[in-house]
Amino acid sequence: MTVAEDREQRTEDRVLGGSAAPLSRNCRPAATKPLSSVLCPLSSELRGTLSHDVPMSKYTSWRAGGSAERMYHPAGLDDLLVFLRSLPPDEPLHAVGLGSNLLVRDGGLRGTVLMLHGALNALHLELDGSVYAEAGVPGAKLARFAAMHDLCGAEFFAGIPGTLGGMLAMNAGCYGSETWEKVLRVQTVNRHGEVHVRMKEDYEIGYRHVERIEDRGSRIEKRGCVPQSSIPDPRSPEIFVAAWLQFARGDGETARQEIKALLNKRIASQPLNLPNAGSVFRNPPGDYAARLIERCGLKGKQTGGAQVSEKHANFIVNTGEASAADIENLINEVQNTVERQTGIRLHPEVKIIGEYPSNHG
Repeated sequence: MTVAEDREQRTEDRVLGGSAAPLSRNCRPAATKPLSSVLCPLSSELRGTLSHDVPMSKYTSWRAGGSAERMYHPAGLDDLLVFLRSLPPDEPLHAVGLGSNLLVRDGGLRGTVLMLHGALNALHLELDGSVYAEAGVPGAKLARFAAMHDLCGAEFFAGIPGTLGGMLAMNAGCYGSETWEKVLRVQTVNRHGEVHVRMKEDYEIGYRHVERIEDRGSRIEKRGCVPQSSIPDPRSPEIFVAAWLQFARGDGETARQEIKALLNKRIASQPLNLPNAGSVFRNPPGDYAARLIERCGLKGKQTGGAQVSEKHANFIVNTGEASAADIENLINEVQNTVERQTGIRLHPEVKIIGEYPSNHG
């Protein structure tokens, strides 16, 4: 069982039995006063759970990193909207799915993490034959659902260890297919809790890049995501909460066999026995990041508890006790070495967020 799959299996137990406590009418959490004072008037309407000082190592597939000031597990999309409307306008927000393409620095995260996996789980067929899926649906579940309904073309989602929200935010893909090839339209929400339906034509879509055309004037640098944290930059005005996807009619058994073959290929070629965040770097035009890293003699290179995988050079694994700093330092070393030896600058797919610790040099 992979780290992401194990985490998916244990999510329900964590939400129901972990440190998170249901919001009550009294609303007296040990959080910063501005947030709790804003939440109190709406607390009777909220059905999710609010936690404080939550170690993000439990919610990222690298199993490393600092703590989030607050984490909210919404009870569903409607509850998420109520929660967003309760927040101060300057509250930092970070939406997270499976945390499978996310590195949180050891100093932790200011603000609130929105935990969408285990919350935005709706998945059904529409009357027009399209598939409606919310942002917290894992790729493997989406692939199996499509096959079960005799739809083909969703098989590649089983090879992406993340949730749909992150796949939409970065146009995630593998085995020759990409997420937005299947998108009809998307549902988004802004930090004010306002819902919008956007068409595919509303976005500029490229390799591991998605940006709403209307936002070009205030373009911000995109940090590749996850389906590691599976989401747009927290400063972005909207996050993806659902999508309508179109797949061709076909034979479900053939699709299930293809899913099985892709999963076996992953097991054979990727270091799934150790915590990792999937591919660390985007492939440069006309080449492969893994080939360049291996060519530079970096396979097996280790910094603290972080190591360039011996099995797949574009993976960095946590060998046991890696800190977020170990992983980030190794990412930087790989970038610099490859650029020095080949002249090619590799760009991370991984989203790196959070604060450096107070003793950071």
